[in-house]
Amino acid sequence: MTAEQQRLKVNNAKKIPLEQWGPYISERQWGTVREDYSENGDAWNYFPFSHSHARAYRWGEDGLAGISDFFQNLCFSVALWNGKDDILKERLFGLGNYQGNHGEDVKELYYYLDNLPSHYYMQMLYKYPQQKFPYQQLLDENGKRSKLEPEFEILDTGIFDDNRYFDVLITYAKYGKRDIGIKIEITNRGKTTAPITVLPTLWFYNRWQFKGVDKKPVIKEINDCTVKASHERLGSYYLYFQKTGDRFFTENETNFEKLFGKPNTTPFVKDAFNEAVIEEKNVERLRTKKSGTKFAPVYNYKIAGGATKILYLRLSDTLTDSPFAKGFDNIFTQRKKEADEFYEDVLPHNISDDLRNIQRQALSGLLWSKQYYHYDIERWISGSDGIAHQNGHRKHGRNHEWQHLKNQDIVLMPDKWEYPWYAAWDLAFHCIPMAMIDPTFAKHQLVLVMREWYMKPDGQLPAYEWNFSDVNPPVHAWASLQVYNIEKKKTGKGDISFLKRIFQKLIINFTWWINRKDPNGNNIFEGGFLGLDNIGVFNRSIQLHSEMELEQADGTSWMGMYALNLMDMAIEIAMHDNAFEDTATKFFEHFVLIAEALNELGLWNDEDKFYYDMLMPASGAPMQLRIQSIVGLTSLFAVSIIEKNVLHKLEDFKKRISWFENYRIKNNKYWPNEERAEGEKTLLSLIPRERLTALLERLLNETEFLSEGGIRALSKHHAENPYSVTIEGVNYYIQYDPGDSTSDFFGGNSNWRGPVWMPINYLIIQSIKKYGEFYDGSLTVEYPTGSGKFMELEEVASELIKRVTTLFVKDEDNHRRLHGDQNWFYSRPENRHLVLFYEYFHGDTGRGLGSSHQCGWTSLIAELINEMAEKQEPLAKKKFVMGEEDE
Repeated sequence: MTAEQQRLKVNNAKKIPLEQWGPYISERQWGTVREDYSENGDAWNYFPFSHSHARAYRWGEDGLAGISDFFQNLCFSVALWNGKDDILKERLFGLGNYQGNHGEDVKELYYYLDNLPSHYYMQMLYKYPQQKFPYQQLLDENGKRSKLEPEFEILDTGIFDDNRYFDVLITYAKYGKRDIGIKIEITNRGKTTAPITVLPTLWFYNRWQFKGVDKKPVIKEINDCTVKASHERLGSYYLYFQKTGDRFFTENETNFEKLFGKPNTTPFVKDAFNEAVIEEKNVERLRTKKSGTKFAPVYNYKIAGGATKILYLRLSDTLTDSPFAKGFDNIFTQRKKEADEFYEDVLPHNISDDLRNIQRQALSGLLWSKQYYHYDIERWISGSDGIAHQNGHRKHGRNHEWQHLKNQDIVLMPDKWEYPWYAAWDLAFHCIPMAMIDPTFAKHQLVLVMREWYMKPDGQLPAYEWNFSDVNPPVHAWASLQVYNIEKKKTGKGDISFLKRIFQKLIINFTWWINRKDPNGNNIFEGGFLGLDNIGVFNRSIQLHSEMELEQADGTSWMGMYALNLMDMAIEIAMHDNAFEDTATKFFEHFVLIAEALNELGLWNDEDKFYYDMLMPASGAPMQLRIQSIVGLTSLFAVSIIEKNVLHKLEDFKKRISWFENYRIKNNKYWPNEERAEGEKTLLSLIPRERLTALLERLLNETEFLSEGGIRALSKHHAENPYSVTIEGVNYYIQYDPGDSTSDFFGGNSNWRGPVWMPINYLIIQSIKKYGEFYDGSLTVEYPTGSGKFMELEEVASELIKRVTTLFVKDEDNHRRLHGDQNWFYSRPENRHLVLFYEYFHGDTGRGLGSSHQCGWTSLIAELINEMAEKQEPLAKKKFVMGEEDE
C-alpha cells in the first residue's frame, strides 16, 4: 500500500470518511440563494460581488485557494495586490447572472493541479495580472454583447498578451492531520521587475453574529512570527509565518458605514486590510491591534522578470519554538512523492503522459471541489441576516416547502464558483470518478443526499438551492451500481452493506416518482426540465395550460432505467441475502410495464424512427413534439443483462419472470427481453433490437448527433430544419445551437441545444458497451453512418471514447480542442500542461463552454481514459509530465 492508501484505510474506517482539514472553502459565497434575504428573491443583486470584501457572510465563507476545517470554523486563504487594483484579490471575480450575455461566469485564470483524497498534498495555480485587473472592462464588454455573441473572457482583454503576470502557486503539505505546511511560490512571467503584496489570511467564520457560538473566537499575537487562534469547538491553532514588517488584525464584521450608510459597531471591519494596504487608511490603528477574528501578515515584494519568490507558513494545533527548523520544507517534496506514488498505482501505465496528466488534473479538480455547504431552510426563513428588514416573503417563497432541510456537510460541488451548491444528479456523476481514488467517500456522498436532512419526507430529493422542488433525472441507483462495480473491480470484493443501505432509500424515492410523476397511472412519466435546462421547445417545467399535460419520453425512459437499476441492485444483494429476491421481481415487472408504455402509447414515431415527448390536450389528438434530442436517446440507458447463474440461484425470481413472460406473450402483450440462443444471458432493454439499430443510425450520423468530440445533445439536423409549434396562438421555436445558449431558460448559462455534454456521453458509452456485451459481435452497425464501415457495438463504444478524449489531448502544435481560440496562451511552454474541465463543449469545434471548472461530471473523462487503456489503444503519442515545462 502507498502512504496515501494507508491514510485512506484509517480514514475510511471512521463513520464519516473525512479529513478534518481540506479545500472546503467555496470560491463564491456571494450571489447565492442562502445569502439572499431580499423580498423579491433576487440573490445576485442582494449580495453582489462589490459587497463581498466588506460584508460578513451568513452561511459560509469564500476565498482564493482556501482551506478550512470541516465545520468551517477557521479558514485560511491567500490575498494579493499588484499595486494597481482598487481592491485586494481575496476571491475570484466573475459576472453575476444579469451581467453576462450568457449568465454568470468567472473571469479569472486558475487551475487545480494536484490533490490527494486525504488532502495531505494539494496544489493550485492562480495567474494574477501585473496591470490593473480589468474588472470594468469585463463588465462593460459582456454587458454590450447579445446572446448570439460569445462571452468576453479575460484573455480577450489583452492583459496577458505580453506575459506581464504572476504565476501564484499555492501548495499545502500536511505534517499531520492538524499540522499543515503552506508554500506560496510567486513567479514573475514578465520580463521586467514588478511589485506584489501578499497577505496570507487566517480568519474565523462569523457565527457569533447569530449566536452560533457561545463565546466569540479570537486570534491573538504570540510573537512577531506566531498567532494563536482559539475557538470553543475547534480548540487552539497556531499560524507560524516568516518575519515581516506589518501584521494586521481586524474583525470579520460587515462595514455597514461603507455599504449602507449606517454606523459600524467597531472600527475594525472585514475590509480593513483593503483600506490599509491600498488606501493607506487606518494603518497605525491596525498596527496597534494585537487580536481579532481576521489576521494577515503583509509581505511586499519586488520580483525581477523570470524570478520566483517563495513564502512559507504553517498552521498547526501544536505550539512549537521552531516551526521552520532545518529541513522543514522537505515535507513538500515528501508529500509530492507520495502523491506521485498514489497516482502511479491508480492510473493506467499504457497511456501517454499527457493522458495521465489529464486524468490527474481531472481527479485533483474533483477533490478540490469538496465544499462546506451550510443551509438550514427553517432558520433561513424565520431569521434575518441583520441587514434586510424581517419580512414574510420567505415564508411562502423559494424553498418554503423544504423546512426539514438542514444541511451542514462537505459535499462535492459541480463548480465552486459557478455552481457553489450541490445538484442532485450532478452529485451522482461526481461519485463515479471519485470511486477511482476514494470509493468510500463516493459511497458516503451517495448515501448523504438520501439522508433525512436532505430527502423530503415524501421521498423527493432536493434538486439545487435555486429550487429544491425541481426534478433531476433519477440516476442515483445507476451511479450507486457504477461506484459499487468500480470498487469491486479494484478490490475484488463488492460492498453489499452499501447496496443494502442505499437500496432502502432509493425505494422511497422511486415510490415518490410513481406517486407524483405518473398522474394518469399509465407508466408514462413527467418530470419537467429533468436537468436538461433548455432542451425543450418551451420550458418543460412550466405547464402551458391547465388542461394540457406533457408526457415525456425522457421521464419515462429514466424511470425504466431506474426500475432496471433497482432490479440489478436487488439481484446483486439477493445473491448474498435471498430476502431481497422478491424485490428484484417487483422491479423487473415494473420495468416491463414502463417498457410497454414507452413503446406502445405513442412516444415512438415510426416515420422518424425516434422517441418524442407528447403534448396531451384535454380534447383533440395528442401532439408529438418532433425534436430530435437527447430526450429521445435516453431510452438507450435502460439496459441490463441477467446471467444464467443468477437464474439458477434465484429460483423464485426465475419462476416468476418465466410465468410473467408466458402470460404476456400468450395475451399478446409487450415483452421487452431477448435471449441468446444458448440461453447463457438474458437482455433486458427498453427498446427492441430493430429500434435500437434505428436509433444508433441517427446517433452515429455526423450530420445529426455524432460530432468529432462526441455525441451532441440536439441533432444537427435542426440547423437546417428548425422545429416550431404553435400552441394556443403562441409560436415556440428551437434550432441547433452548438455553442453558448441563446435562450433565457434557467438563467441562460447552460445550453442543451447542440453542445457535447460529458455525463450524457458517458451514459451512452456505457449503454452501448452493455449492448455489445450481450450481442457479442452478432450485431454490427455502420460507424459513422454512411461510411460503409461496420463495427461491433463494443468497438463503437471505444470509438466514442476516443472522440470525447480528443477534446482534451494535445496535438502536435500543443493545442487542445477545448481551449479553442485561446490556444495561443495555452501553447506557451509554461502553460502546456494546463487543462480546464468545462461544463460542456461546442457541438462543432469542441471548444469548452459554460462553467470552466466543472470538475464534477466532466472529470468522468478520467474513468473513460481508464476504459480506453483497458483496450490498450493510447490516443496521444507525445509525452508530457505534469508540472514540467517544455524545453
